[in-house]
Amino acid sequence: MLFVIGLVVGSFVNVLIDRLGVDKSIVFPASHCDRCKKRLLWYDLIPVVSFILLGGRCRFCRSPISWQYPLVELITGILFIFVFFELGIGNQELGIINFVSLLYQFFLVSSLIVVFFADLKYGIIPDKITYPAIAVSVVYLVFSNSSTSGESLRATPEVFNALFAAAGAFLFFLAIFLLTRGRGMGFGDVKLSFLLGLVFGFPKIVAVLYIAFLTGAGFSIILMLLLKKKPKDAIAFGPFLVLGALTVLFFWDFLYSTVLINIWFLPAVLP
Repeated sequence: MLFVIGLVVGSFVNVLIDRLGVDKSIVFPASHCDRCKKRLLWYDLIPVVSFILLGGRCRFCRSPISWQYPLVELITGILFIFVFFELGIGNQELGIINFVSLLYQFFLVSSLIVVFFADLKYGIIPDKITYPAIAVSVVYLVFSNSSTSGESLRATPEVFNALFAAAGAFLFFLAIFLLTRGRGMGFGDVKLSFLLGLVFGFPKIVAVLYIAFLTGAGFSIILMLLLKKKPKDAIAFGPFLVLGALTVLFFWDFLYSTVLINIWFLPAVLP
């Protein structure tokens, strides 16, 4: 059921990617073929299924349909299942706290997918995704920590930890942005770093950034070797931040116990 819900949400995520990436309305015009501009029929919009039945081509003009659409739908469906198991809800009663946590994680994952593909496709991280995600995360952070601690709705040490991590990540990325005059880092990445710091807190945000810079550097080297790109050529960094975020979100315990703890404690054991 969650996979099917994820497919449907993924279809809407595709709309956000394509329209927010170029600052268009997500309501008008209705879904249409980019080539012939004809309005798509409802049975052309069934996630994944329509793409397969149409053979990956528009019903009217037979122009190819981008693989982005079924790919995003499948990724969203799969990650929704990951969220369910990561929260461990299958072993608990689905109370209000678990239900809110589930909805928030679905919202967060969907937002990160939009960021990944919008930045990859258009080189932009839409503010209409980042700002609402920050606002929702603040509300969820206060609500979840107050609820689990049994206290009234107020700031707890976990909230201050998240705010500290968000401010630290923001200032770190802002310094890179200012020092490179926007060539080494876009301001959209700066704002995204604040969101990720808020979501993960310390020390998880360190792991998110470590994975992002590591994978980003590796990918850049591969591009330079295979495609002869120059070091000064711009490469979207948002997708690597999202990759780091999703990795830590779903595999934190494994990473910490097998990899990161060894890296962080390495200076202490060196002669």
